[in-house]
Amino acid sequence: MGLEGEQYVEDNLGVMSVGFLLASPSDAVIWRGPKKNGLIKQFLRDVDWGEVDYLVVDTPPGTSDEHLSIVQYLSNTYVDGAVIVTTPQEVSLLDVRKEINFCKKVKMPVIGVVENMSGFVCPKCKIVGLCHQLISNLLTADTKESKIFPPTTGGAVKMAAEMEVAFLGQVPLDPRIGRCCDEGKSFLSEVPESPAADAYKQIIQKILDYCADKSEDQ
Repeated sequence: MGLEGEQYVEDNLGVMSVGFLLASPSDAVIWRGPKKNGLIKQFLRDVDWGEVDYLVVDTPPGTSDEHLSIVQYLSNTYVDGAVIVTTPQEVSLLDVRKEINFCKKVKMPVIGVVENMSGFVCPKCKIVGLCHQLISNLLTADTKESKIFPPTTGGAVKMAAEMEVAFLGQVPLDPRIGRCCDEGKSFLSEVPESPAADAYKQIIQKILDYCADKSEDQ
């Protein structure tokens, strides 16, 4: 997000990270469970978040101490649920299935699943022929999108259906996403007309609709 030594990105967006507490961005965080859990509790309790419409917690992959701590510390609050992110290949889906089952066991609602890196859309052209020379072994003549990571077992769409959770959408590979992340810029602001930006907007709208519907039910 382009932050070093800061705790906000925009007037309406605040950020807290363990990275702010390290002497160097390259320092490793080698902490055991109790210390990690204590830091998570501090982030939730001691940070002056102000008026918050949405609190988004970005967790590492898997079902580790961090996930258990967050579920425990927020157990008495109103939590909309978890958004699970995967890539299309089976090696990623294996972990995501475990994460969904974890959520079900701890009674954490699953808002839905997002498939990241779903396909490659060339940012330089709108027809296949112009980029065919660069990735000819990946493209076919009748499509504008290349499957860099083929969904050999059906991808997130099939997995979501099998596990009875909502499928929120697919975000295509776009090199500009990585560049915006490296430069701390908003991809939606920098490339608002791209297929990936459209995908993000549709996914976000589905999440907001879910939260609004759930709030009405409370």
